[in-house]
Amino acid sequence: MHRSQARGRIRPKISTMPRQRSEAAAFLNIYKLVVEKKRLEQELKSLDERRKQICDRIAVLNQHVGNLETSVDQMRATDANPKPLPTPTVQSNSEPSDDFNTVFLDY
Repeated sequence: MHRSQARGRIRPKISTMPRQRSEAAAFLNIYKLVVEKKRLEQELKSLDERRKQICDRIAVLNQHVGNLETSVDQMRATDANPKPLPTPTVQSNSEPSDDFNTVFLDY
C-alpha cells in the first residue's frame, strides 16, 4: 500500500540553488506556481469524485441493509410458531464393538 507523507501543510518544492533576480527567474517562478496550482486543482477534483463514489456506495449499502432488515422482520412475523428442531436419533452398529460406537444423526 502506498503511504503518503504525514498530512499537514503542503510545502512548496525548493530548488537547491537560488536563482538570480531577473525577469526570466520571475517568469519561471510564475510557471512553477501555475503548474502546482493546476496539479492541486486536479487532485482536489479527483478527491471530490472519489468522495461522491464512496457516498453513492454507502447509500446503496444502506438501502440493501434496510431491505434485508425488512425481509427479516417479515420472516419473523410469518414464523410466529417456529418449528422445533428435530431430535437426533441414535443408531448403533449391528455388530457391537468394544472400541467405539457409531452414531447416526438425522437432520
